[in-house]
Amino acid sequence: MRALWRRLFAAQKAPPRPAPASMLVAVEPVVADAAPLAPGPVLAVVEDRFHRFVLGLPEAPAQPPSGTEQATLRRLEAIAERFDVGGLPRLPSVLPQLLRALRNDNLGGAQLAALIGRDPVLVGEVMRVAGSAHFRAAQPIHSLQHAVVLLGYDSLRQVATQHVMKPILQASAGMHGHMAGPYLWEHAERCAHAGAWLGRQGGCEPFEAFLAGMVCHTGTGAVVRLLDQEAPPSLGPFSPAFLGACMRLGARLSLRAVRHWEMPANVVRALEERVEGPDAARSGLGRTLACADALAMVQLLVERGLLQAELDYATTWPAHFPPHMLLRCQQDLRRQFAPPPD
Repeated sequence: MRALWRRLFAAQKAPPRPAPASMLVAVEPVVADAAPLAPGPVLAVVEDRFHRFVLGLPEAPAQPPSGTEQATLRRLEAIAERFDVGGLPRLPSVLPQLLRALRNDNLGGAQLAALIGRDPVLVGEVMRVAGSAHFRAAQPIHSLQHAVVLLGYDSLRQVATQHVMKPILQASAGMHGHMAGPYLWEHAERCAHAGAWLGRQGGCEPFEAFLAGMVCHTGTGAVVRLLDQEAPPSLGPFSPAFLGACMRLGARLSLRAVRHWEMPANVVRALEERVEGPDAARSGLGRTLACADALAMVQLLVERGLLQAELDYATTWPAHFPPHMLLRCQQDLRRQFAPPPD
């Protein structure tokens, strides 16, 4: 069974494929004194379009799942129930040690640098981020300890988490999604950013919100693998009902992954609520994750030209935050991730 998990999360190299032409939506320019913006699509439509983008699938009409889809879904469910979580990729030991260390306010830069120094790749990432234009260091970064002090605890935790999760998410690829891994990683970056932003506004611990955004689609990559192995070609582009059921299975697999990785209790609870659906979120972090996930989907689809940028998405988000706060978060995502103008 461990071999099965390894196949689900193993990396495969494949050339990128362009998005299907039927999914492309023209983005209209902003016009001063224009009429009120048209409402954006409901969340279920955004989710369906996002999952089709990840899997490289065209649009499909809304219809009940076919008999073949129902049989395939039963096989997927049965396989998922038999998964041995012991076969999941293990997080490098330096991550939990570092996260525990960063909760200790008395730990100095030299001690943190020594811990980070156990992972040469993480060292390179910390040095790269510290030397980026975002931090604008007055002097060149000459040592790991200098970089650690410059970044501070919050940035260090985020850099370490991204370093660990990026290869796990990017490993997802297959016949139904040649670029699924990179797309899931792009979503994770945006979801984590939105989660941290909303967490600061809504009283959650920002890093826990960042972490929840990073890991919430871990199981989606496993579903990509399962579909490659179990979905017959006769299924076609998948009905929205079948695809939605597959992604709910992915949410359950994400939950099993975070439990296996012994993530913080609040993160586990948020993913438990995510299994029940965005409207079922009750905890502060669960509500934050539900909104951050939707915000990240819209942002990524807009960047790819698959949704119109100039729509009013106020009715798209789960109703867990005031509309003006979600609008500000959406604007922050655009500033952070929108491609620069030609």
